[in-house]
Amino acid sequence: MLHIFIDADACPVKSEVYRVAARCRLQVTLVANSWMRTPHEPWLKLEVVEHGADAADDWIVEHVQPQDIVITADIPLASRCIKQGARAIGTSGRPFTEENIGHVLATRDLLTGLRDAGEKTGGPPPLTKQDRSRFLQELDNLIQAIRREHPADTD
Repeated sequence: MLHIFIDADACPVKSEVYRVAARCRLQVTLVANSWMRTPHEPWLKLEVVEHGADAADDWIVEHVQPQDIVITADIPLASRCIKQGARAIGTSGRPFTEENIGHVLATRDLLTGLRDAGEKTGGPPPLTKQDRSRFLQELDNLIQAIRREHPADTD
């Protein structure tokens, strides 16, 4: 069954995921390093993992299945999930795919190298209404595509 995993500690689109999951009757697991308030819904679970740089990422990779969706801004996590057969989408609505993840990782590594060398590269811009709208559209597109490709596995 199609399941959504959220890399939840700094995810700005949790409420959008909740709305889509409720409408599409999907299970959602938030994975975080600390407890957070969540709606009391039978389809929503909070998994609190031990503190550590990659504890939440490792938990998600261990539990994600092909045809699941992972919501994350963490590019290396997205890459690991794609290798597991899952789909990944960034919090601004950017899909991570087998076709683009290599380029996205290379760009991330280049910017990390520049920052390590003292260059000021700036951080990601705050999410706009258009980003949230794009995120909702892309999440819906992913769900529908997975359901078309694997109808017996997703309902």
